[in-house]
Amino acid sequence: MAYFQRKSNNKFRSEKTEYGGNWFHSKGEAGYAMELDWRRKAGEIKSYQRQFKIELNVNGVHICNYFVDFRVINKHDGIEFHEYKGFSTADFQIKWKLLQALLSEIEPGADLVLIKHQQFVKKK
Repeated sequence: MAYFQRKSNNKFRSEKTEYGGNWFHSKGEAGYAMELDWRRKAGEIKSYQRQFKIELNVNGVHICNYFVDFRVINKHDGIEFHEYKGFSTADFQIKWKLLQALLSEIEPGADLVLIKHQQFVKKK
């Protein structure tokens, strides 16, 4: 009897992907970066930053850091935090709720945008 173990880069089976000289955690995140580049060229947004660090502090106590996938400056100079998710973990859900609760203190007037990966299923 033979035993074979399938190895994956991570437990979610996402593949690190290179786009524009940068490495992304998944093909979907790289594709979203490409979409942001097109939106920047079209004038819909001014700029974006990848893996933007946000410190989550409550009552002066540092709880954790949250690295949002993209910090976007829209054409009206508004700030948006975009998170691309293929799979939602319990850690993500807690940190996302904490970020929602603290957003007005961290970045007044900013918006949170959650992009969920959609898997397409072939119909027979």
